[in-house]
Amino acid sequence: MPVLTHSRLYLQRLGYDTPPAPTLQTLQDLQLRHVCSFAFENLSSLVRLPVPIDLPSVEQKVLLDGRGGYCYELNQMFLALLQELGFDARGITGRVVMGGPPDARTARTHRLSLVTLDGVRYITDVGFGGMVPSSPLQLDTQAVQATAHEPYRLTFDGQGSYTLWAQVAEEWRGLYVFDLQVQAAIDYEIGNWYVSTHPNSVFVGQLKVARLAPGKRHTLNNTHYAIHSLDRPSEKRMLGSADEVVQVLTETFGIRVPYSVSLRQCLDGLVQAATQQ
Repeated sequence: MPVLTHSRLYLQRLGYDTPPAPTLQTLQDLQLRHVCSFAFENLSSLVRLPVPIDLPSVEQKVLLDGRGGYCYELNQMFLALLQELGFDARGITGRVVMGGPPDARTARTHRLSLVTLDGVRYITDVGFGGMVPSSPLQLDTQAVQATAHEPYRLTFDGQGSYTLWAQVAEEWRGLYVFDLQVQAAIDYEIGNWYVSTHPNSVFVGQLKVARLAPGKRHTLNNTHYAIHSLDRPSEKRMLGSADEVVQVLTETFGIRVPYSVSLRQCLDGLVQAATQQ
């Protein structure tokens, strides 16, 4: 089991002075605090840099370098914290179907975690971008479940596969399909290699950023910035320059943006492409 080197700093970032007990309330608090504290972002794969997912590299990037990450980074680090706190938890994987038919056979490229508490199973996920659940979800029920943000529900096909749905604007949207198959480190390596390098991956050459706040979701897709609120219409605007993108990444998403010529060129390219649409 990978062991965190900076668990004290991690807990401090989540608002804890001492390790909390492994209870359902703790799991709920940890997940909500995590998605509001650490940004989902893919700046590395945007500029086609490697994305190492060994735990020391993830801790260095997220906890020490002021960055965020995506599912193979954030959910791995979160799982290591849960295990260190005494939770019965392990990693699982799924297929993203958001934006397409819920029965699509997409690649197995999403990582999340399964937690068992007092005989009850939950999924917990802090790495699904703009539609990440802000609360753990009980696995063995198909009832609608409230979270700190939108309602979610899970369906089971009777053959081992579950589908996660979110209610957005009175419509149920399928997010990803998963099963409980035990995963090895190589399974995550292969999925991460695909999403960070394959030309068909949405994380290669495109910018995807998200961070939650109480009652809100902040998202950035290339230069399209939006604030989605639970109680009012979404606010959307186009960012008009690379400097404006960096400002939003820094001030809204809390990312310590690593300066490089290649990143600047990518951001300039995204702005230019948006103006030509």
